[in-house]
Amino acid sequence: MKKAHVWLAGLLVAAVALGGCAASKSTSGGQAGASAAPSGGGEASAPPKKVRISIYYPTPDQPEKRALEDDKIRRFQEKYPHVEIIKSDWHYNPNEIAIKMGANEAPTLFNTYATEGKFLAERGWAADITELWNKWEYKDQMNPILQNQFILNGRVYGIAQQGYVTGVVVNRKMFADKGVKLPPYDWTWEDLLQAAKAVSDPQKGISGIAPMGKGNEAGWNWTNFLFEAGGEIQKIENGKVVATFNSEAGLKALQFYHRLRWEANAIPENWALNWGDAVGAFAQGRTAMVIAGPDGPVDQALNQGGMKPEDVAVYPMPAAQPGGKHTGVLGGDYLVINPNATKEEQEAAFNYAVFDYFSDKGLESLEANIQQRKKDNKYFVPPLIQYFKPDSAYGQKVNAVYAKYDNVYVYDPEMLKLLDGKPEAQYNTQDYYSVMTNVVQAVFSDKNVDLKAQLDAAAKLVQTKYYDTIKLD
Repeated sequence: MKKAHVWLAGLLVAAVALGGCAASKSTSGGQAGASAAPSGGGEASAPPKKVRISIYYPTPDQPEKRALEDDKIRRFQEKYPHVEIIKSDWHYNPNEIAIKMGANEAPTLFNTYATEGKFLAERGWAADITELWNKWEYKDQMNPILQNQFILNGRVYGIAQQGYVTGVVVNRKMFADKGVKLPPYDWTWEDLLQAAKAVSDPQKGISGIAPMGKGNEAGWNWTNFLFEAGGEIQKIENGKVVATFNSEAGLKALQFYHRLRWEANAIPENWALNWGDAVGAFAQGRTAMVIAGPDGPVDQALNQGGMKPEDVAVYPMPAAQPGGKHTGVLGGDYLVINPNATKEEQEAAFNYAVFDYFSDKGLESLEANIQQRKKDNKYFVPPLIQYFKPDSAYGQKVNAVYAKYDNVYVYDPEMLKLLDGKPEAQYNTQDYYSVMTNVVQAVFSDKNVDLKAQLDAAAKLVQTKYYDTIKLD
């Protein structure tokens, strides 16, 4: 997959120049321009065929997003009354998708991650929506740094929603309360370690940082340090996919994790935390730092943890050494259409997916959401990377809406300048994350673990179980 580091930095700075904000799981808002192929015609046209589709629907702990989705459903059905919409409570899980597709139980429109484009397309679990895409008038205004991850060999298999560059979210107040000076944005691994050590209070159950230690998230968190050390997950050599994460860079990254756990004693005593656990600990003030796409932790800290915007800072990932890059995993959220759906169902799902994209109704819905949050004394946290080009006319309109409200979280432009996003690997990334989670757990549970042996064993397993089965053209 092509690297997009320089381009990403330019896009993020452009977003700031347009008016401010720009982080992972967000809300879009509203209507026109969404139809890929108009359904109706003149008087002789037959009424549209009744269609039923099931859609990705936010979880119960996201009431604001559910309200937005309900409003979108209402408006969509006003325009497309022949489409019945079923709300699906299934959210994408790489360990469940095969079962869902095999039993024909996957929703018509479901969410997925940036890592999954090639995986889903090659297994026939994502519809080829190229024809619908090419008829859509806004296709050329989509943010290419996100959308291109679901365009494979010229065919389109998904629709970008929003993206992120993994960073570190910091509780400023915890630092101030302990009298610990905040590190600069242009920080290093050593700065992170010393800060985490200084702000932690193990006797009170307070950790300096909560690296994820359970689920695929643990391998995902660690991969940021692999990238910062100059490592790669895999390479293509002689027509084969070859595991490369057991390199010197990989060993250096694993040694740093060992130091965080055993030298600094800066991670939670109960370190087996998945994304929800770690982010929840941050929102509850039980850890001072968390590694993630920034918008999720910021949103929970402000809207569930009761923190104020000035209490929360978003940092880039630390560089491995002074002068190094602040590289973080570039990821995102996407919508995919079920290939088992009929042609009519696929078209309806596509129209629903892009219904609010680039529309005035979308802006109205976005603004109504921000206004409602303000009335409820809550904050709106924008995605770090939007589905549209940040320097586009629509991007200017979105930023103009953000600028009107003091409850919209603003990312520091100086931080954005340092972000260096690196796309995830093309092949079996979630499998690799799962295997590396076992390694992370070994490091956190055994002070005397053989780090190189763990890495080599993990690389051998990933190679033989996954990479050796891949046939490249």
